[in-house]
Amino acid sequence: MSALESAQPLNSDEFPLPKATFAEKVISVEHYTDRLFKFRITRPASFRFRSGEFVMIGLPSEGKPLFRAYSIASPSWDEEIEFFSIKVPGGPLTEHLQKIQPGDTIWMRQKSTGTLVMDALTPAKNLYMISTGTGIAPFASVMRDPEAYENYDKVIVTHTTRDVAELKYGYDTVALTKEDLLVGEEATEKLIHFATTTREESDQMGRITNLIEDGTLAKSIGLPDLNPETDRVMICGSMAMINDLKVILEARGFEEGANSKPADFVIERAFVD
Repeated sequence: MSALESAQPLNSDEFPLPKATFAEKVISVEHYTDRLFKFRITRPASFRFRSGEFVMIGLPSEGKPLFRAYSIASPSWDEEIEFFSIKVPGGPLTEHLQKIQPGDTIWMRQKSTGTLVMDALTPAKNLYMISTGTGIAPFASVMRDPEAYENYDKVIVTHTTRDVAELKYGYDTVALTKEDLLVGEEATEKLIHFATTTREESDQMGRITNLIEDGTLAKSIGLPDLNPETDRVMICGSMAMINDLKVILEARGFEEGANSKPADFVIERAFVD
């Protein structure tokens, strides 16, 4: 029986550790709904990353280990590593990952990467981070980074889910950010959180792309419509949202950027929720 099939704690000592991989311990696990949970693991002393990047993680197992890309939800200065995950029934990794407990072992590749970083954007006045579902994870990292408040007058995080309960991680993270000793004062002044649902009734409903196009987002947060002269945008979430928003932004004159060529907006193409 492999560790993935066992109900016992996942102990990497039982399996050979792949090259260029850390073996870290689970510190805490919190389940938000039957579809969503977050967990925190120890951070290797040598591990460096930029807020907004992702890393490959997996579980100890026999044979060829299975790794999947996960956005790091903690900021680059955090002493621990946080992840926000969906539970996929029958998913090769998440089916087992959702059962982890404090003390279990997580395998994590030693190199992080990604395009949802401030280096991939040119300077501007406002930073928008548009997300659906677990796509808020990289923005949970960026919103807690001091550089975001040094570089921008306003930092706007939008989060769209089907149901109200699925918004809780975003609300919790924004609250913690505004209470944080490092960035709390700046976040209280500059951080704007805009949450919507598409199925269950809530204070604000609708797809974020529709709310951008009809002016609801701008009116609700008290800022002008998205404009490449003043705004920069990061996008992470469902492929439908990403594709639709890309069309909207390009029609307004925004240019897509990358690490090698910073511009007006960036998309994480490694995965979608």
